Amino acid sequence: MHGYGPMPQQPTTSRPSPATLTTVRVILVALTVLSCGLLGWAPMLRLAIVTRRPRDWFLLVVVIALNIGLFAFIMATPDDPDQMSDAAALFMMLWILGLLAGVITYYLYAEIRHYNTLGAPAPYGTPGHPAPPLPYQQQHLAPHQQPRQHQPQPQPQQHQQPNPYTAPTTPPTPTPAPQRLDQVRAELDELSDYLRKENRDSRDGEGR
Repeated sequence: MHGYGPMPQQPTTSRPSPATLTTVRVILVALTVLSCGLLGWAPMLRLAIVTRRPRDWFLLVVVIALNIGLFAFIMATPDDPDQMSDAAALFMMLWILGLLAGVITYYLYAEIRHYNTLGAPAPYGTPGHPAPPLPYQQQHLAPHQQPRQHQPQPQPQQHQQPNPYTAPTTPPTPTPAPQRLDQVRAELDELSDYLRKENRDSRDGEGR
């Protein structure tokens, strides 16, 4: 049986920086123009290596054949320009211009389109990490069979039980009345006893 481990990742084609691409394009276009199309196979060779498409390899062979034919035609013409007919000069000029326009236009269009499909280059020092693959069971579950998330059930509140190991708290005792109040009360009692005694003595003196 096959395991359900993560699938092996396929290597992705890295994209050079925009400055590098621009420099390479300028150099190849300049070589093609300065050589009058005889080096037009160089940008087509780079394009075929980068894209790896059969059509680009076929066009590379076509350009090489046109370059060989142009070189043979130039070698067959007389060295003296006066001895060359106007038809031959016009034919060679159209051959060179057509080769230059076709090679440069298609090379730039195909290469720019190829790198645009790869996306923007990743920042330096921060390689992109692909997302981890889903488990095998989750990949093959139907949308209506996806596991539903359980909503948290409200838990009943529990009454706090008294701890038998903690000492019971005693209510605070009322503070005793100030001693000043007791002293005043005692003086009032003594004064009332003294007044009663004086009234009793005055009554006894009048009765005699």
